[in-house]
Amino acid sequence: MTPMLKLALELGPLVVFFAAFQLFKGAPVTLFGAQYEGVVMATLVFIPAILASLAASWALTRKLPRMAVITAVVVVVFGGLTVWLNDDTFIKMKPTIVNGLFALALGFGLAQGRSYLKYLMGEALPLSDEGWMIFTRRWMVFFVFLAVVNEIVWRTQSTDFWVSFKAFGNLPLTLAFMASQWPMLKRHGLGDAD
Repeated sequence: MTPMLKLALELGPLVVFFAAFQLFKGAPVTLFGAQYEGVVMATLVFIPAILASLAASWALTRKLPRMAVITAVVVVVFGGLTVWLNDDTFIKMKPTIVNGLFALALGFGLAQGRSYLKYLMGEALPLSDEGWMIFTRRWMVFFVFLAVVNEIVWRTQSTDFWVSFKAFGNLPLTLAFMASQWPMLKRHGLGDAD
């Protein structure tokens, strides 16, 4: 799969969520005898979009990215609760839970002296064992950071702001974090691959 197609499959559902939110905010839709709007309608569109992204990934590669599967399961559960209860709280909590689960899993591996990131990405990044442990610790801390930021944003800001942050704030934060890791990656193995 080309990097652009992979990026499209990862970001596509998020773009769909943002577009649906913009379309349905302040415009209630009656479904099954209840009125839905804004984040709840966007979630109703987001769930099939993320499942379609997984299906496309499977059709193209005959593999499913583990992190994407975990994210999809949490989206279906918390998105389902959002739609069923007509309450956007659950989908707003989803990024906190997903990032918290990733941080917890990485921390569990580190406590056992293992890098689960090496298991997920070992073929793509030629790092020393020490480099993998450093990289894993940093990702664990970053996932905690993202979870805390999401909690602060959804609990203190408007829904419009939270949706914009979810759609367009996390990516720049993640890209900046990854760029900040380049010196460590080069020092612990990537320099050998150049």
